[in-house]
Amino acid sequence: MSKVRPFILALSAGAVVTAVAHAQPPVTKITELKPAGLPSAVVALVKGTVPDITITEAQKKEREGRIYFDVEGTTPKGEIELDVMQTGEGAYSVVEIQRDIAWADAPAEVRAAAAKAEKKVEPVRVIESKQTDGSVIYELFAAGVPKDPSLEIMVKNGQVSVLKEVWPH
Repeated sequence: MSKVRPFILALSAGAVVTAVAHAQPPVTKITELKPAGLPSAVVALVKGTVPDITITEAQKKEREGRIYFDVEGTTPKGEIELDVMQTGEGAYSVVEIQRDIAWADAPAEVRAAAAKAEKKVEPVRVIESKQTDGSVIYELFAAGVPKDPSLEIMVKNGQVSVLKEVWPH
């Protein structure tokens, strides 16, 4: 939801009107990093979370006074990405773990929910995104639409639901 700021606009006829100015979306500063450029505490957290990871790429993202690190790597099971947020001076927390999976490897209840969804999607890419609250989001990408998921399904506390809005990543 965009933030709005009211302001007063004086018209030449002397009338006063309240208008709304839409705030600009937050700016994200992105810095590409080599794995060796990551803070050692981030590396320790990532390797403690996914012990068999080989870190291949990283980015530092600064937005609205917060610092995040996107850490990509490989494991014997394939590629994986961890989103790490700085929570204090030298303190970090994993906020999301993502990996690509085959659609056939998605849980049966997720595939069933997709089949019953109002919007039909035959996914050519599926991202499994584990959240810190224990939920898992399955992002389904349709052919020809590589940037944004065409359908997202959440599994939380054993309940499966098709999301009406894009999950805030």
